[in-house]
Amino acid sequence: MIDSAKYGPWALIAGGSEGVGAEFARLLAQAGLNLVLVARTAAALEQTAEQCRGNGVEVRTVQADLSASDAGTGIATATSGLEVGLLILVAGANTHSYEFLDGDLAEFQRVINLNVSTPLALVHHYGQPMRDRRRGGIVLLGSLAGYLGSARHTVYGGVKAFTRIFGEGLWLELREHGVDVLDLVLGVTRTPAMERVGLNFDAPGVVVAEPASVAREGLEWLGRGPVHIVSGNEQIVAMRNDPDRGKAVLGAHRAMQRLLNAERNSDDGGGTARGTGTAAAPGRG
Repeated sequence: MIDSAKYGPWALIAGGSEGVGAEFARLLAQAGLNLVLVARTAAALEQTAEQCRGNGVEVRTVQADLSASDAGTGIATATSGLEVGLLILVAGANTHSYEFLDGDLAEFQRVINLNVSTPLALVHHYGQPMRDRRRGGIVLLGSLAGYLGSARHTVYGGVKAFTRIFGEGLWLELREHGVDVLDLVLGVTRTPAMERVGLNFDAPGVVVAEPASVAREGLEWLGRGPVHIVSGNEQIVAMRNDPDRGKAVLGAHRAMQRLLNAERNSDDGGGTARGTGTAAAPGRG
């Protein structure tokens, strides 16, 4: 499934402790790539690392808050001297799910750091030697949220739209240098993070993907970029690209309310829905 000569000897996975990131790690360990797993939670990191070491590969862990302004610098320092041939950035979430005028600007900045600033720093740092070696791969975490605006996703939807456009441009710049770029667009995914916030996976019309399937698709499509929409979500993307933007935005908003069980939780003052903005961003480690 993966060419270790092209993408090795090390793969770095930001968000590699659980969910989609952990599934990427398991597949790459089976293919013989050494791993650097990056996430906030030490216990989850080490659990995934131990599973991957069972395949006979070397695994290092870096505990880091990817929403911090200096996260990229710290990760670069921790991996000094390693030849990273594959960079997978699956850490991404709406960590501050508020209507924009009710939210805190500093917290919105952390959403931007997690989804834009830190990924840009890591791509810039690891992408340059990939280009020099004329081999390597970069996977970015996309989201259906990046295809239209939605309530409490004003900033998050914007950063995911940026990720897709950035990924397409980066693909264009690096394709002649032997470096593959893919923006992997996720919809609702049954990750531990999504289960913790209590998403209604059984809501009518919701397409639910499994983390292992998402990771397999990502590796299969790497090299065929620049964008791959996880299977089952193609029709949703088509609807979200409707030129009648009012119809598209309102339709998606109603679907999101069903997903978040908004009616069931309306008597709690909106707190449940407000705190579950990660719905469109599965895969955070």
